[in-house]
Amino acid sequence: MKSNKEILEILERGVEEIIPEKDFRSLLESKKKLVIKAGFDPTSSDLHLGHTVLLNKLKQFQDLGHKIIFLIGDFTGLIGDPSGVNETRPSVSKSELKKNAKTYSEQVFKILDPKKTKIEYNSSWFDKMKPSEIIKLASSMTVARMLERDDFSKRFKGNRPISIHEFLYPLVQGYDSYALKADIELGGTDQKFNLLVGRDIQRLNKMKEQVVMTMPILEGLDGVKKMSKSLNNYIGLKEKPEMMFGKIMSISDELMWKYFDLLSFKSNKEINSYKAAVKKGSNPMEFKILLGEEIVERFHSKKAAQITKEEFKNRFSKKKAPSKIKKATIKINAKEISLIDLLAEPKLKKNILCSSKSEARRMIKQSAVKIDNNRVSDEKFFIKKGSKHTFQVGKHKHLIIDLI
Repeated sequence: MKSNKEILEILERGVEEIIPEKDFRSLLESKKKLVIKAGFDPTSSDLHLGHTVLLNKLKQFQDLGHKIIFLIGDFTGLIGDPSGVNETRPSVSKSELKKNAKTYSEQVFKILDPKKTKIEYNSSWFDKMKPSEIIKLASSMTVARMLERDDFSKRFKGNRPISIHEFLYPLVQGYDSYALKADIELGGTDQKFNLLVGRDIQRLNKMKEQVVMTMPILEGLDGVKKMSKSLNNYIGLKEKPEMMFGKIMSISDELMWKYFDLLSFKSNKEINSYKAAVKKGSNPMEFKILLGEEIVERFHSKKAAQITKEEFKNRFSKKKAPSKIKKATIKINAKEISLIDLLAEPKLKKNILCSSKSEARRMIKQSAVKIDNNRVSDEKFFIKKGSKHTFQVGKHKHLIIDLI
């Protein structure tokens, strides 16, 4: 069982803001099963990695035993989210929203556990609302408050039109939190105003206010603008493995760390060890490959991830090993062998790469060991039985080892 400190480390990782943080910690300390909500408008058919920033956080809450609600905004989708735009969004038909919603529910289960996830549609309560109830909801917010919102304020000052129905969007999203009795709502930083309105609606209806947790906006492949299909800087969840892997390999080394924080399920300890290794001279590409492999495996399969990784190495590896490399076959009884043990394995005889385990450990620490032209600086690195790799120690020792 995880300690409160470990739970906080997991749940606060990558988070931009928690409002109010004191209530968040109190909720966790209560040990009750919390209702965690995140909404997605099905305005396009495919999800991309930018969407999974919220899904990954939902997954973390789910793994800790909380109730997860994946809300499909088939009603809010008719309005069009005004967040982060300087003009009214084009309308999307009901039939298109319904079609997209079906693909969303299929894609999210690549991350969330379908048996522990409740999918809701906000049309299920808004379609039943009477006009008088809509008027009552609209009366809970003033125009002045709406214009506090940054995007509305800019459009108003710039004499750009704001449609009346756009003012309804934050209220409708806020009402969702009341309808679902949400304890915590997740959203991007551009959703902060809407999420806070949820607290207002709950308070006006004599309900305990939800905690708001905002996540950073994930930059696309250009490293500048928000990941978006319209900007063609996205990585789609339904893209082919080789395309997905190749796109991840194209991001900058700096952006890679943000992708690790927001997209990877690896622990903070592991990621920090990668950062430390790069500071000591390891090639960042080595870790970018790990990230690409993890993402492809999540949305496709382990086999697809392995194939695309090897194909990438074969196609884009610039540094080539000597044309003639000695080969050796080693039989091991276990499922894997540590790199240190293998480098100093007596069975290699005259082809032995390190004279002792202490030398092997020292060479790894000095970043003088490569596997398939990728530098390895982890002393606890293991190689699996049934694999075949090219090992290099220093500048001159090369050996292809087949583990059987």
